[in-house]
Amino acid sequence: MLDMNAQHIPVLRLIGLQRTFHQGTREINVLAGASLDVWPGQCVALVGPSGTGKSTLLHIAGLLETPDAGHVVIAGRDCATLDDQDRTRIRRAEMGFIYQFHQLLPEFSALENVALPQMLLGRSRREGEERASKLLSSMGLAERLDHRPAQLSGGEQQRTAICRALANRPRLILADEPTGNLDPRTSELVFHELIGLFRSEGVAALIATHNLDLARRMDRVVVLDSGHLVEISPQAV
Repeated sequence: MLDMNAQHIPVLRLIGLQRTFHQGTREINVLAGASLDVWPGQCVALVGPSGTGKSTLLHIAGLLETPDAGHVVIAGRDCATLDDQDRTRIRRAEMGFIYQFHQLLPEFSALENVALPQMLLGRSRREGEERASKLLSSMGLAERLDHRPAQLSGGEQQRTAICRALANRPRLILADEPTGNLDPRTSELVFHELIGLFRSEGVAALIATHNLDLARRMDRVVVLDSGHLVEISPQAV
């Protein structure tokens, strides 16, 4: 859980991120000084056309990629000089990830998929399964705990993935098109539950989405444009 001091600093601070890719002799400046603060309890929508670098930005924010320049600061800690072991430790303890495709482990039940990340951090199986059961039940999956991913609908799979991302009580959630693989009705339902669960858990979230209707209902909206992050009013989306 966040302490009182943590409420007064951003959970995520991106400072002057630069990232360039090369295609033959062509340079593509995907990030050209992108900066952003995400505060405790905020849900921030990240929007922009396909190919503008939203996934790259999320990967860098999640310490999965290294920028060419700039800094990623997680809960006040500059991660620029961390080694791979420390970056992995921060990802496990401080972050949760949600992808368009759920990436659940097919041989494990919904309950086990949500309990396993906790056990990797040293919690007992009983503790992990108690929290997993609570999260899954809050997402309407109390009757599906023992089902494997192949036995779940698309919406149920994504709800399970959301619970897994929250299992270790992270400070920050990074989500890349979390409802992009669902039909409109299921997408609306899962989004409503996702935001409700984020609110109840008190986490910060940076969510890349093409769904502008969903983006309008978040606390803030930032647009990735020409390598920079520009904040706009949610009503202006």
